[in-house]
This record gives sequence, structure tokens and C-alpha cells, in this order.
Amino acid sequence: MKKVISIFIILILVSSIIVACSNDETSNKKNQELEKVTVILDWVPNTNHTGLYVAKNKGYYEEEGLDVEIIQPSEGGAANLIANEQGEFGISYQEEVTYARTSENPLPIKAISAVIQNNTSGFASPKDKNIETPKDFEDKKYGGWGAPMEEAMIKGLMEKEESDFSKVEMVNIGSLDFFTAVKDHVDFTWIFYGWDGVAAKEKGIDLNFIKLQDFDKDLNFYTPVIIANEKLLEDKPELTRKFLKATEKGYEFSIEKPKEAAMELLKDNSEIDENIAIESQKYLADEYKKGVDRWGEMKEDIWSNYANWMYEKKLIESELEVKEAYTNDFLPEK
Repeated sequence: MKKVISIFIILILVSSIIVACSNDETSNKKNQELEKVTVILDWVPNTNHTGLYVAKNKGYYEEEGLDVEIIQPSEGGAANLIANEQGEFGISYQEEVTYARTSENPLPIKAISAVIQNNTSGFASPKDKNIETPKDFEDKKYGGWGAPMEEAMIKGLMEKEESDFSKVEMVNIGSLDFFTAVKDHVDFTWIFYGWDGVAAKEKGIDLNFIKLQDFDKDLNFYTPVIIANEKLLEDKPELTRKFLKATEKGYEFSIEKPKEAAMELLKDNSEIDENIAIESQKYLADEYKKGVDRWGEMKEDIWSNYANWMYEKKLIESELEVKEAYTNDFLPEK
């Protein structure tokens, strides 16, 4: 009897080992079959990127046969890295793509999806600074990063209000955050309402916010966008379609379940304030595909209007070939 039991135990152990080996082999095979993809962010992780983290953590990329790594950019941003094939996809913005494609040595990048449909950025200031319109910029200090675009926007908005740009003091605030800058150094600065505006509300700080597109329709541009190298789009169109299919699923989840989506972002980025992330996500849930039937869709007139504005303001030396700068061709069909 003991001999029979011993044999039975041995058979169970052998069977377990075979099953374990089989599972390991299946798992290894599965991992080997996944195509590695690198996504380069435009900045530190935030709620603009939530759909990417949802798609990664919920297995949407894996369902499409992709092993996606999301990384932060080195100095210089995603555009140069994607142009130099250091990653498959990157997060950029319409302004950067326009500069890249109209430069003396154009970069072979193209926008393949809008992340948010409308520009949610603008000039913000604490309520007690009494800056309610661009005319109120006179005799105030603006805190920025020394980019020609900032000066052009402020000057352009002030001209519409027949006010004097020369009365604005331009201050370079470097890496200072919005709240520190307007408390101790300047009167107003440029923010994305979906993050700093929401954060101000959470902190109990009353703001005046001048949304760019409310004062000039040409300043309703796509920010951010997803970009890819033109060579990748030509050589691996199916990879791009799979990536966008899973990414769209991630953003649709973020629209339908913003709180749960924010928690997926926090799983990988625990340094982010949870309350701000959740409230920001709720705000962006209404913005990701506002005014369109499918997430990611881009319109030619938005690209044209902003590119023409940049050309008129002498921010770019040549006109943008708009139809070469973006494409909707890789977005999932509806």
C-alpha cells in the first residue's frame, strides 16, 4: 500500500512539474511574441497621458501584441528623439510639429492623433491681481520661459484689445511652478487649466483665467498630440494601427470612468497628488473628444489657422504644408 501511495505522490509531483514548465514555456512564448514599443512623453506624467497608462495596465496593448514602455524625455523633448528613431511614438503638440516641419532641416515627424480636442491653455493669475482681459496685462509682470511664442501670443492678444505690449515686463521663471511664480515673482503666467487650474481650485485659490481661444480662434490648436516618424508609418502601418486602437480604448475608459482611470495613472506615478489627479481627470473626461465622434480626430482648419498665425507672427520662416503634418489614417474606424 505504501508503495502505491509513493508512486501516486511521485506522479503528482511529475505532473505538477510538467504543467509548470508548460506554463512557463507558454508565458515565455507570449512575451517573445509581443512587439516592443517605446512611447516618449512630452513632460512629467500627468492626466494628459492617462489613456496610455490605462491601456498599459489594463492589458489593451498586450491584446494587440504590443509590449509598451512609457518613458519621460531627455532634454529637448520627444520630437527630436522620435525623428532620430529613439522611440516609436511620442507625445508632442501642434506648435512643436509645426516648428519641426518648417525648420531649415525639417524633422520627419507627423501627428497621428490628437489627445485633447481643444486648447485648454491660457494666461492665469490670482484674483487679487485684477487681470481679467489682455488689456490688464499692462504694467504687469509675465512669468515664462523666454520663448518667442509667449511674446507673440501676449502681444497678439493685447493688440486685439488695443493695449500696449511694451508695458508688460517679461520675466524668465525657469522651472518655477505656477503657484510659486505668481506668489513671489510675477503677476501672471501661462497654464493648462486641466492641471494648474484644477489644482488651484483644490487648493482654494481663486484665479482669473484668460483662455486663448476665447480671444483668438486661431489659438485653438491641438495640445498634446501623438507623433510618429514618417519612416515608421511607411514601414509599419499595422503597428501604428494596433497602437492607436489600444490607446483609444485607454482614453475611452478615461472618459467613461475618470476616477478609476486616474488610479491607473497613480499606480505608475505615486508622486502625483491623488485628489488633483482625480479632479483633473474629471475635467479632461469632457475634453478628450469634445465636438468629435471619435477620439483622436484632427481637423485641417485647426492646423491651417494656427500655422498661418505662426507664419504671420514670423515665428516660422516658411508656410506649413498642412496635409503633410498630420494624418487621421491610422485611427480606428467608427
